[in-house]
Amino acid sequence: MDSENNESGVCGCCGPLRPRYKRLVDNIFPEDPKDGLSKSDMEKLTFYAVSAPEKLDRIGAYLAERLSRDVVRHRYGNVVIAMEALDQLLMACHSQSIKPFVESFLQMVAKLLESREPDLQVLGTNSFVKFANIEEDTPSYHRRYDFFVSQFSAMCHSTHEDTETRTRIRVAGIKGLQGVVRKTVNDELQAIIWEPQHMDKLIPSMLFNMQDSEDLDRAGHPSTPSGSVSQDGEENPAALAESCFRELLGRAAYGNMNNAVRPVLVHLDNHHLWDPNEFAVSCFRIIMYSIQAQHSHHVIQQVLNHLDTHNKNTPRARAGIVQVLLETVAIAAKGSVGPTVLEVFNTLLKHLRMSVDFELGESSRRNSSTSVSSGRGKESEERIVQNAIIQTIGFFGGNLPDYQRAEVMMFIMGKVPVYGTPCHTLDTVKIGHQGTKRIQTMLLSSLIMVTSGFKSKSMAAALPSPFLDPLFSISLMEDSELRQLVFEILHNIIDRHDNRAKLRGIRIIPNVAALKIKREKISKQDVAFMKKHGQQLYRHIYLGCKEEDNVHKNFELLFTTLAILTIELANEEVVIDLIRLSIALQDMALANEESMPMFIRCGIMALVAAYLNFLSQMIANPPFCQHVSKVIELRSMDAQHLLPEHIFRDKCPIPESLDKEDRLLYFQTADMAECLAGPGYNAERLSIPYIPQVTDEDRLTRRKSFVDTISLQVDIVSNSLPDKSQLAEEITFETLKKAIDTTGLEEQEREKRRQVMEKFQKAPFEEIAAHCESKANMLHDRLAQIFELTIRPPPSPSGVVSISSGHTQHQSVPVYEMKFPDLCVY
Repeated sequence: MDSENNESGVCGCCGPLRPRYKRLVDNIFPEDPKDGLSKSDMEKLTFYAVSAPEKLDRIGAYLAERLSRDVVRHRYGNVVIAMEALDQLLMACHSQSIKPFVESFLQMVAKLLESREPDLQVLGTNSFVKFANIEEDTPSYHRRYDFFVSQFSAMCHSTHEDTETRTRIRVAGIKGLQGVVRKTVNDELQAIIWEPQHMDKLIPSMLFNMQDSEDLDRAGHPSTPSGSVSQDGEENPAALAESCFRELLGRAAYGNMNNAVRPVLVHLDNHHLWDPNEFAVSCFRIIMYSIQAQHSHHVIQQVLNHLDTHNKNTPRARAGIVQVLLETVAIAAKGSVGPTVLEVFNTLLKHLRMSVDFELGESSRRNSSTSVSSGRGKESEERIVQNAIIQTIGFFGGNLPDYQRAEVMMFIMGKVPVYGTPCHTLDTVKIGHQGTKRIQTMLLSSLIMVTSGFKSKSMAAALPSPFLDPLFSISLMEDSELRQLVFEILHNIIDRHDNRAKLRGIRIIPNVAALKIKREKISKQDVAFMKKHGQQLYRHIYLGCKEEDNVHKNFELLFTTLAILTIELANEEVVIDLIRLSIALQDMALANEESMPMFIRCGIMALVAAYLNFLSQMIANPPFCQHVSKVIELRSMDAQHLLPEHIFRDKCPIPESLDKEDRLLYFQTADMAECLAGPGYNAERLSIPYIPQVTDEDRLTRRKSFVDTISLQVDIVSNSLPDKSQLAEEITFETLKKAIDTTGLEEQEREKRRQVMEKFQKAPFEEIAAHCESKANMLHDRLAQIFELTIRPPPSPSGVVSISSGHTQHQSVPVYEMKFPDLCVY
């Protein structure tokens, strides 16, 4: 005590009684605050604090007392000096005794932040940022930053009249939040910062500054933040907020992701930032690139849940959410997407169905009202939602690994509504034919995107029966657009060497070798696949050719399908089958038993010519090439409408009939069999005409359901029964003579028996099996129809249903008139 008195001297009656730390603190304040902090006295105070760390808490408390007094008295010069002294003491002292001093320091910072003066708020913030950068040796058990989060967040939303002052306050607020983040996220004892009440203040404050109108030009490049200092030298709140936002997300742990993402979605809702959604997209790009890759599925899950809860928003808002989901999925698909793969598709397909419902509902209301323009606008907006969903499905599926992509393909195909298969999960009863077609078109379009670039070593794995059967069922639909989508999906899967671009457009290719087709030797697995599914493929190509609504693109896709099958899956046996299929198509166009339009008949002829020209050069058989070239040359002179370059040209003259007598214009089976005679090809099979097996699939895929067909048959039969007088036939001598003479019938029977024997001897086993299976299916179908019409349920007191002339009638049966089995009566 004596030494202290000697050093201080006698300054008054109370001078020697003041503690030394107070005198040292008083000495750092000059008489004129403009002179600033006294460096020599500050060095003495710092040396004293380092030498006696137990005095730190008292020094801090006294400085806080003086600062509070100076703030009240508006002595802002002394306030600045006090904060500078505190900053230096903080940087110089790193002992455990600093904990009590920090409490005094934070009280002073809070005092400055509470003031209305912008300069004091900025001063307090700068001191807090310096404190946040200090790494403490031991964690703090009792320190809380709730006040600072609230105060800094309020500063981020400053609405000061002066623009420069407003910017300074906002920048200070963002820096303060950044300091809070740095001080708390790495401290396990401060995990409370991730709780919703804090995140709901932190994140909206950053987003509010990021969306500032002065910095919207940055939205085009959200992933590369600009510097935090503008050209004028002042700091940019938007860039600083983005940097802080990235830092916060980068430090988010597994359990904190939901609390970090939810406020972003709420902010976008409150400020109506889904339409337009440029800012929302940039936010989620920042999120996805800032978080750890293994946490991506949390973000996707949050966006999916948000889409579910806002399923009745405006179409553009929903489209904005889906586009944001596309961005998150596009980034997450490159890394880990967790267990949400099928959940993403399930949610998107559900919203696709809802969008179709909304569109059809608006369309029906538009038809019943007079506001045509508003109805069309609403319908087109729903199309925006649907296109966004399709893009998201396709892009996500296209970026998945092949094994997951195969599962997604099966999942989407399971959602495609197919007539006659009620097991599919999308109910098509309520949306009708138009809605069903819309969903089919959109799902098939998404399948095209998913299958793009898909490479499978085994065709059996890429096209399993549960996927192939419904796909082929759609190929029989009476809609050319759907059939085009089906063939494009097949091309994506079958074309494993990317030869489609070289085969684009149906034409007579003069030199196939110049295309440099890539191909490999057919594997045993693919040979087995063709033996199992080859007849199914041929059948759908055959039936697809004779559809009356075929256009130029349909024939192009059919040609590409035949060419890709030849490249990827054709061995010697498949080549013979494809030639038989081509001859069958030519015969079908010539015979015209189904009264096809002349354009379709000429298109089939052109398709056969283009394909046989391609096939003959692919198998490198000179006699075969010569025969095909001769027919094409004759057609170019006498029948140009049978060549693809002419029939598919605009305003091409179409003849009224085809000249069946001029055999030189058509490909002859005997000539091709002679060309292929020799080792390698079983040319004898060419003499067996190709006949597609008839299956129940034709009936199921048409637009009438099974019940409609039966009721229609009942109506026709009941309304078209002739009178008994018309059933009597006049019996004459000629009638009896024809009945007795059976020579003609015997010859027909022998010819039929010979054809059956020849077919079973020379036809491939798969074709015979398919033919027998189709007969068995037809038999089962006929029996089912008979049972449906004849067997009735047992009588019931509540009434039975009877069908008469297509109408149902309920007839009640009294209990006493019902006949029960003996075992049921006692």
